[in-house]
Amino acid sequence: MLTIDARESDTIDKALKKYKKKFEKAGFLRQLRERQVFVKPSIKRRQTVLHAAYIETLKREAEG
Repeated sequence: MLTIDARESDTIDKALKKYKKKFEKAGFLRQLRERQVFVKPSIKRRQTVLHAAYIETLKREAEG
């Protein structure tokens, strides 16, 4: 649970901004989306390897 220490001098907009920032930093939404669908560990590994290979090709193209 997220708590925001809202002082009396803070406006509701500032408090909302702080809450949104904490919410995004905590990663609740990302975690919720990951839990919606089960992905086998082997497929996760394959995706990370393919992503790493893609990043490497982008780096090579930027250099040369």
